[in-house]
Amino acid sequence: MKDRIRVLMIGDVSGSAGMGALFLGLSSLVRDEKADFVIINGENAAGGFGISVEDYQSLKKMGADVITSGNHIWQKEEIFDILDKNDDILRPLNYPDPCIGHGYTVKKKGNISIAVVNAQGRIMMAPIDDPIKRVEKVLREIRKETNLIFVDFHAEDTLEKEAFAFAFDGKVTAVAGTHTHVQTADEKILPQGTGYITDLGLTGVTDAVIGSDPAKSIERQLTQLPMKSEVASGESHIQGIVIEADPETGKTLSIKRFTR
Repeated sequence: MKDRIRVLMIGDVSGSAGMGALFLGLSSLVRDEKADFVIINGENAAGGFGISVEDYQSLKKMGADVITSGNHIWQKEEIFDILDKNDDILRPLNYPDPCIGHGYTVKKKGNISIAVVNAQGRIMMAPIDDPIKRVEKVLREIRKETNLIFVDFHAEDTLEKEAFAFAFDGKVTAVAGTHTHVQTADEKILPQGTGYITDLGLTGVTDAVIGSDPAKSIERQLTQLPMKSEVASGESHIQGIVIEADPETGKTLSIKRFTR
């Protein structure tokens, strides 16, 4: 077994700009970072809201091992059958039962098993089940297979994200926040060995309003009308982190934030 593994966790893909950035840059990013495994949050790949079957297939072809999501995963009904039949695309674990889809998965890469867990926060979001309790429950099963456990925590509130991460410090390899589309500069290793960042950032146009057209966003603020956001066009980036971890202990050895 390798003495360490390198995992890319990539922030929310926003529309065609984000998909284009991955098409042009993901393979070289994987090569340059010597990544063994790729986790991408794809819930906004389809025009900024939801993910289509075509987007799912494209992300897989581009190199995504597991696609995570969040509250927008339900926007495109066409993806529901894929969610139910495939465990390489996840919906948040803590939606109430019964709910279609998978909240976690364990995948083999060579002779190493890697778990990915997707959970969603509740502050300023839907009042779904407690993410801490639901994740604690599945960890008992996951640890029978592997200590390498990567969590995408899709949440709005920084306090909730940090509290969640400390609740699982030493119990999972990494907790990476998603949803706010603004990359934070607080990547670190918590006291018991869990890697953490409040938000992975955005894969798309970063010179915009969380990936959306600034003019439309300003108009929405001025009028307070429920206008639909429009995905921005322009120069795109891939944002996220690279985690190096010990497969035996599941501890993070290093964490690096990037914008590519």
